[in-house]
Amino acid sequence: MFETLTDKLQRAFKNLRGQGKLSEEHLDAGLAEIREALLDGDVNLQVIDEFITHVREKALGSEVLLQLSPEQQIVKIVRDELADLLGREARPEFASRPPSVWLIVGLQGSGKTTSTGKLGKWLAEHGHRPLVVSTDVYRPAAREQLAQVAKATGTPIWPGAGTDKPLDIVRGATREAKLSACDVILVDTAGRLHIDDELMSELSMLKRELAPAEILFVADAMIGQDAVRSAGEFHKRLGVTGVILTKMDGDARGGAALSIRKVTGAPVKFVGVGEKYDALEPFLPDRIVGRILGMGDVLGLIERAQKTVDEKKARELERKLRQNDFTLADFRDQLQQIRKMGSIEQLMGMLPKVGPFAKIPKDAQIDEKQLRQTEAIINSMTVSERDDDSIINGKRRRRIAAGSGTSVQEVNQVLKQYAGMRRMMKQYGSMAKMKMRGLGKLAGIK
Repeated sequence: MFETLTDKLQRAFKNLRGQGKLSEEHLDAGLAEIREALLDGDVNLQVIDEFITHVREKALGSEVLLQLSPEQQIVKIVRDELADLLGREARPEFASRPPSVWLIVGLQGSGKTTSTGKLGKWLAEHGHRPLVVSTDVYRPAAREQLAQVAKATGTPIWPGAGTDKPLDIVRGATREAKLSACDVILVDTAGRLHIDDELMSELSMLKRELAPAEILFVADAMIGQDAVRSAGEFHKRLGVTGVILTKMDGDARGGAALSIRKVTGAPVKFVGVGEKYDALEPFLPDRIVGRILGMGDVLGLIERAQKTVDEKKARELERKLRQNDFTLADFRDQLQQIRKMGSIEQLMGMLPKVGPFAKIPKDAQIDEKQLRQTEAIINSMTVSERDDDSIINGKRRRRIAAGSGTSVQEVNQVLKQYAGMRRMMKQYGSMAKMKMRGLGKLAGIK
């Protein structure tokens, strides 16, 4: 999402490296590059001008720490300004008495229905009982689409059968929520290809009727500043409480994320980071700033691992490492665990662009197809072959290749990769044993 912006900012910072003192000449040159990076990132022009002005004032003012190098000074100031631009983390709001109503609004095609399903899944995972309902009585099969999404996410739905009046539909959903003890109602509203009075009048009517705790505007991050302008119009006429940015895992340049709060006054609360229904995350400004500046999002990576890694399998793997019993089946399981965490490109994007990770090529292509192919090869082996790769002779390799739709050379490559990982795991196991022996001696255990 922020790759281009990150690369250009790092280049601007690098040009300040080695300067003994931060002069106005060097500062202006660095700020010109930062401005160009923000323009290329599709950030709102007014936001850019204010941002650059603030950075310049702080860089030349008393706030600069004398013990920092010019590069470190600018990185610190830019980081602070980006944090101010994005604001603090904006948590979802709930009514004092359930059910809370979240009104999901936006233009047609922005991803409201999918986002409604994702929100339902996210709420359920965080201890809530959501109910979804669609008031889009204009678009053909809109309510049927939400029904399919609700079924896929396991979220209860109020179909609103027997009426085409949005007000009657939400009144029925409110009664159902109270009867079934659902504490959040997600209202997927109608959209248009443009903002018009008819649409806004209907949304205003629903707002008066429901007194929503949240009015969430869904914006497609891929359309950049058009999404910001649309959010601004909705905010003026409706009072948006938060924004959901969709398709943040795609080729969006990040300008919408950086501009939308400043332009509209409404904070980004959630971001869609994939097509799956669990690919919705709260918007955490501090972590976004870290990723923009190439510092990565290691905390986010750890949280993904905690969410997807099977604890029982992790403990079993630890035992096998200590006993040097790492098999091809374990190798396959580890690949599956990594794939559950998201696309490899996403995971690499969360790594800091410093230290050993700085050596990873920026244009490195990760072949997801090859990972699936590796799994297919291992799945084509017998249980005894997965337990003991030494028995896999030429004849067996030809059979495995035929069973997985690959070549013998590709089977050989997988076995070579496994052997390399096994050697690494053996070293880890030896280190773990030595550590345990050392702890035992300290405790007086023989």
